[in-house]
Amino acid sequence: MPTPSMEDYLERIYKLIEEKGYARVSDIAEGLEVHPSSVTKMIQKLDKDQYLIYEKYRGLVLTSKGKKMGKRLVERHHLLEEFLQLIGVQEENIYQDVEGIEHHLSWDSITCIETLIEYFRRDGGRVESLRNLRSELDSEA
Repeated sequence: MPTPSMEDYLERIYKLIEEKGYARVSDIAEGLEVHPSSVTKMIQKLDKDQYLIYEKYRGLVLTSKGKKMGKRLVERHHLLEEFLQLIGVQEENIYQDVEGIEHHLSWDSITCIETLIEYFRRDGGRVESLRNLRSELDSEA
């Protein structure tokens, strides 16, 4: 299993390739707010662990293992954003909250959250009931 840091890199690389068709060291460094030398070291580790193929000065390509993991990480991020929106977390807090929790949840917990979101999707009245309960509890506090 990749470390949380490896996950951040894989997620960023996957998103860049989806958006631009390629991922450069400078783009990865900028997106993750790290030095290019740190990116190079991590790319070499991801290459060694077969998440990508890296050729110095020529770029990188995600392996099928890397694509699968990158896609899964992006989907996890979106799922957690959707969950926090659903339960009424203020929009300005969502990105930072997702960044704070995404590496600390098991895939089992992620699956349970996904099921809960589907539960609420199937009946819009459930979302309304949840929001009404939150308003009620907020007014009691």
